[in-house]
Amino acid sequence: MTKKVMHKPFTPLVAMLFAGLICAFDLGSKAAVVKHLAYGQQIELMPSLNLVHAVNKGAAFGLLATAGGWQRYLFIAIAVLASAFLIYMNRKPAAGAVERLGLAMILGGAVGNLADRIARKGVVDWIDVYAGVHHWPAFNIADIGITLGVAVIILSELFRSGQKASMSDRT
Repeated sequence: MTKKVMHKPFTPLVAMLFAGLICAFDLGSKAAVVKHLAYGQQIELMPSLNLVHAVNKGAAFGLLATAGGWQRYLFIAIAVLASAFLIYMNRKPAAGAVERLGLAMILGGAVGNLADRIARKGVVDWIDVYAGVHHWPAFNIADIGITLGVAVIILSELFRSGQKASMSDRT
């Protein structure tokens, strides 16, 4: 006699816990960078990868970083509204496990960067990837969560659209 194991789906609560985990790792890594690296300091880990201590007062790629300070409040408001929307979307009964995973990753990153922006008046970035003299803008775990979360949702939707098209071709 075999015992059937039931797997619980990626519930809204599990998604929120996962978002919290991403946020905690992000904030912990930023605190370690602030504690152990002087502002502007960089340490080469391997060719094409450095640890750095940078602060971005703007948005992605430093957008509006030199705008004079008002942008901080704009980005805080956007992050709060986006987080509320992500929580709402996560709680929708129609949201599937993969969609919830993507939403949780985005939420964890958004809240991590939001907390940093409130506490430090900018977002600590510490991962520096480069090729030769060409550096990608420094980023952090929150940015990775947001990027991967968006990719998960896009790929999920593309896969779902492909399945629907495939099903309609059969009829």
